[in-house]
Amino acid sequence: MLAKRIIPCLDVDNGRVVKGVNFVNIRDAGDPVEIAKRYNDEGADEIVFLDITASSDKRKTMVDIVERTADQVFIPLTVGGGIRTIEDIKTMLSAGADKVAINTQAVLCPDFVKDASYRFGNQNIVVAIDARRRNDGGDFEVVIYGGRKSTGIDAVSWAKRMESYGAGELLLTSMDADGTNDGFDTILTGAVADAVRIPIIASGGAGSPEHFYEILKIVDAALAASVFHYGKFSIRDLKEYLKKREVVVRL
Repeated sequence: MLAKRIIPCLDVDNGRVVKGVNFVNIRDAGDPVEIAKRYNDEGADEIVFLDITASSDKRKTMVDIVERTADQVFIPLTVGGGIRTIEDIKTMLSAGADKVAINTQAVLCPDFVKDASYRFGNQNIVVAIDARRRNDGGDFEVVIYGGRKSTGIDAVSWAKRMESYGAGELLLTSMDADGTNDGFDTILTGAVADAVRIPIIASGGAGSPEHFYEILKIVDAALAASVFHYGKFSIRDLKEYLKKREVVVRL
């Protein structure tokens, strides 16, 4: 059985790690390279960098962060935010990223995912899906531009389409749960997991080790930010807890 993965997420804004609630109320959490190294030492399985305000100027900042992190961290790095072109992917992989996460551009131009998967291999291509429950209380829809724009696209159907287009993995974030520490959205995650065969990283809502235990019954990996950034518990402590609950993890 493959080990379940614990993945800290570093949201980067202008060279600093930040964290908010429901994608707003952002506050500073520290230097990205220092934080990434700490998580590497604690036993994280991968690290995700998300450039949350990915303008062309800040893209240079992000490349520098990835290069410096790759020199000190020896677990897989995924970079997302503002990935719009094949050249963006080349730049990040050359800087030391192992994978890139494509979100908004996948919605604007779905064939971009096909092209990227063909050129770089699906093992390098993660499609990030931000989703929230529709206002009418129905199913979940995809949102883009950092959660600022609704698309009307059904999240489960979109996940299936991205799998067919060559995504090697999905990073699924519940906007409703993001930053709340109330637990992962098991309804959204379960619906997507039932629809696809590729690995899913669940994101949004982690607040306790029990939340990780519950979501890892459904998916291959769980991602979190604030519980690690602000010291609620460490990755090492979380993995010890999961091991005691008979979850296969890498210690």
